[in-house]
Amino acid sequence: MSQRDRFERFVARFPHDHRTFFQRPHWTRRCFFQLLGSGITGSFLSQRYAGAADAITQSSVSTVNKARNVIFILLAGAPSHIDTFDFKFVPGVTPETFQPETIQGLTWPVGLLPKLADHLPKMAIVRSVRAWVLVHSLAQTWTQIGRNPAAALGNIAPNIGSIVAIEKDSERLPSQVFPTFLALNSDGAAGPGYLPSAYAPFKVTPSARGITNTSHPDGPAVFEDRWKLLHALDDSLRIKSPLGSEPEDYESFYRAARGLMYNPAVTQAFQFTADDSLRYGGTGFGNACLIAKQVLAAAQGTRFIQITQGGWDMHSNIYNPDLASSLPKMGKLLDNGFSALLSDLAADGLLDTTLVLMVGEFGRTVGPLTAAQGRDHFPQQFAVFAGAGVAGGRAIGATNDNGSDAAEFGWSRNRYIKPEDLEATIYSAMGINWTTVRHDDPLGRGFEYVPFSGDDLYGPITELWKA
Repeated sequence: MSQRDRFERFVARFPHDHRTFFQRPHWTRRCFFQLLGSGITGSFLSQRYAGAADAITQSSVSTVNKARNVIFILLAGAPSHIDTFDFKFVPGVTPETFQPETIQGLTWPVGLLPKLADHLPKMAIVRSVRAWVLVHSLAQTWTQIGRNPAAALGNIAPNIGSIVAIEKDSERLPSQVFPTFLALNSDGAAGPGYLPSAYAPFKVTPSARGITNTSHPDGPAVFEDRWKLLHALDDSLRIKSPLGSEPEDYESFYRAARGLMYNPAVTQAFQFTADDSLRYGGTGFGNACLIAKQVLAAAQGTRFIQITQGGWDMHSNIYNPDLASSLPKMGKLLDNGFSALLSDLAADGLLDTTLVLMVGEFGRTVGPLTAAQGRDHFPQQFAVFAGAGVAGGRAIGATNDNGSDAAEFGWSRNRYIKPEDLEATIYSAMGINWTTVRHDDPLGRGFEYVPFSGDDLYGPITELWKA
């Protein structure tokens, strides 16, 4: 049986329920008492499953283990794949200004993304990615947690960055004060799930002034006095707290924030000049890329950086160059920021140890435009990888003539690549066993880093590292 047949049979047998929250069955008072009457006691419903030990189990696998850091770029809103990284020229539709050329065997819109054309040798473009759902919020969260947010463990599932943070926590040095997981322009980023708050994304909107509130208005001496007073008043309630984990989380927050106060490394990494910003395009996205590079260069403990660039939901006037939300304008933002990031990472030697992954939540319709002169939601999409030994200058997988479906999958499992596979690829690149199951989850079911890992349903795209 082929990998693809096995995958499809498994999904048919154990359906991935992709309905939205509002379509899912809901509880009523009658349903509740019917359940009680069926022999399940109320105490079972109210108590946490007590049989799970705080242990970790995993299968024996070989990880790629070539990345020290990850930069995860989420193109929220879902870019049109056939206009960008899986380019298909549609006669009478595609603007002539996109000027497609063949570079290293890849058709590339030089007029839209001119700077990134020079970086194609660094990039591997995966073109056989297929989204599970076509709802923005659901698919964006799915991309960040590597599983169905509406499923049983969806509400407690951590961000991929939080898993990286907890796995790499033991490698942090006492002198490293930056958060392990940094989220830039990502106020809506998925959180740590059921994991301790120490592994939550530290959310920052880049500013030339750096991180706010890292100095006290009355000076460092006053701050130190108040810091000592804080500890004198309630250490007994926050440290090994008799009140449980929530007060202890506050202590973690306080200590982490204290490390950022009056710290020249913070100033150097999170502030930037107007000239540096302009080199990255002078935009919010460009500034996030700049900060990501500076933070990794500081080597202060950050291992996973998420950057979100919204604005790709182009249902109308997709090619209108006068609109800020059009493809020409958004393409320029992406081209400036992403190309500068790759250039600077390579120049500093950081690209060799940093896996860069860029992906949207799904793709957009192909062929002619809609009546609104736009493109609607569509499952076929792409993912871009660079760095950490990834063999660039090529595509993995291929789509058919109009980009509506995969014609070649391009990897050993010979099926569509799913968000869960991208998740497994990140973990493998970081030397993390993607089959890990934690038995400390509040539901007592065992939390799999990648769903159905015991069934080998998903796995890393190892072909990225094969030239």
